[in-house]
Amino acid sequence: MAKTSMSQRKTVGRVMHEYTHGELKSGRSGKAGKVKRRRQAIAIALKEAGASKYESKKENKQNLRKSKEKEATGRTYQQEREGKGRVGARGKRESTRAMGGRSAKAPTRRRASPRRRTTRGAR
Repeated sequence: MAKTSMSQRKTVGRVMHEYTHGELKSGRSGKAGKVKRRRQAIAIALKEAGASKYESKKENKQNLRKSKEKEATGRTYQQEREGKGRVGARGKRESTRAMGGRSAKAPTRRRASPRRRTTRGAR
C-alpha cells in the first residue's frame, strides 16, 4: 500500500477517535447504528481517508475530498457532539447572498473603497 499523506493520517485519527468515544456510525448518514468492531472502524477510517486498497485511485481521491469537505463544514460526528462548527475550514467560507447564494465557493472581491477623511480636533 502507498504511503499515506498527512491529511489522510489526520482523517484516520479523527475516525478512530470517533470510534473510541462511541460516536462512529456506519451506513448512509449513520442509520445502520454504532460501530462496535475495531476492524470495521479501521475499514471505515481507511475508506474515508482515501487509503483503501479495495477502491480505485479515483474513488479514493473522491472519498478523501468528501471527508475533508465534511470536516471543513463541521458535519463529522465528533464536531457535532463537541459543538464545533467549522474546524479546519481551510479557506472555505459559508455561502451568503453577497457571495452568490447557496453554492458560492469563490470568495468575493472587495472594492477599493475611498478612505474616510476625518477632521482633527473638530467634532
